Amino acid sequence: MNSIDRFLSDEQDPKAVEKVIGKLNDLLTSGEEILYLAVQKKPAVNLLPDSIAISNKRIFYCEPGNLGLTMNFKDISWKNIKEVSFKEEFFGSKFICVPQHGENIVTEFIPKIQARKLHQAANEQLEAFKELTRQQKLEENRASASAINVPPVVQNTFETPIEIEEAVVIQQAQLEEPEDETTLKLRKLKTLYDKQLITREEYESKKSAILDSL
Repeated sequence: MNSIDRFLSDEQDPKAVEKVIGKLNDLLTSGEEILYLAVQKKPAVNLLPDSIAISNKRIFYCEPGNLGLTMNFKDISWKNIKEVSFKEEFFGSKFICVPQHGENIVTEFIPKIQARKLHQAANEQLEAFKELTRQQKLEENRASASAINVPPVVQNTFETPIEIEEAVVIQQAQLEEPEDETTLKLRKLKTLYDKQLITREEYESKKSAILDSL
């Protein structure tokens, strides 16, 4: 449970803080905590002030309803927030939340010191979320790059030498001149003689005939 004492450091309305914190504790998720709470201070009647709470996961907007008998809560997570800002005026400050989509959320009459600390706490959480998102994206990119690089490593190790050898064989074959018909006939004739399929006389006779035909 959150003690309310630490949310009273900047003159927040104790009754409003106690009521809001009591309700917010039931809405917090695992690992979530309230970091700062600002309470509206209207210039005239301030019986039912709105509150804004900053947690490490989202911004809560707390609005009393039914003459203070109920409390309405709206929240927006950091991933859905583009930026936050505040504007000091004569009676307190306006705290402005700019969502990624939709209209700005503006809360008036936030005491100036509370508006500054609210802005500081919100900005810190927003930057922390953006940094976490950036780190996650870097990890995803590294994982993707590793997955893409694996096949080329295998290919370079085993396939490239084969491709080079094939290229050399093809290149050599292209450089060799094709044999003409006469050379081919003489080669076949010599093969027949070497295998003793024809006599020496037949070999010389046919050889002469081939050469005479040139």
